[in-house]
Amino acid sequence: MARIKPKRHGVVTDMTAMCDVAFLLLTFFILTTQFKKPDVEQIKPPSSISEKLLPDASLMTINVTPNGVFYFQPVENAGERVQVLDNMGKKYGVTFTQPEKVAFTRVQAIGVPISQLKSYLNLPEEKQKDFKATEGIPMDSTNKQLIDWVQQSLAVNPNYKLAIKGDVTTKYPKVKSLFEGLRDIDFLKFWLITSQEGKP
Repeated sequence: MARIKPKRHGVVTDMTAMCDVAFLLLTFFILTTQFKKPDVEQIKPPSSISEKLLPDASLMTINVTPNGVFYFQPVENAGERVQVLDNMGKKYGVTFTQPEKVAFTRVQAIGVPISQLKSYLNLPEEKQKDFKATEGIPMDSTNKQLIDWVQQSLAVNPNYKLAIKGDVTTKYPKVKSLFEGLRDIDFLKFWLITSQEGKP
């Protein structure tokens, strides 16, 4: 009886194809994964037992330092960021150049009043990263630029979401003024970022 030898070339081809697909998937996940950016300043949020995760897309973030300095982090979408900047420029009578708009698409967060934003955007990128705000974005009863950033962002896309990250030592009146400003524009749904209880 003749012995039939199994054909191995089909198996090799299948394994090669599987390796190719696995490699493509790995490359896709590496290229599309968004890594958490470090805070512009050291902020230790209060703890909670909540395990809800923040949405990945269309998220604005407000950071409040221990000294009560406000930073605003626009959404990641570069084109929509420029629209937000244009909106703020029109509101405050500031015209931004094309290089300044490009710089704005790369900033991690804004921590200066609108009157100082052009100077900040013209700093070298390394100096922008090392920048520590002393004044921050104004947010009080007479000057609500922080709320304007949120409002002008929502004018670009009303589906944007907002997360607020405050330090556990931030004085309550600072955060209260922010909450009141958001209430004034009828923006009442947002996330408060906390650290999980029992974790450093």
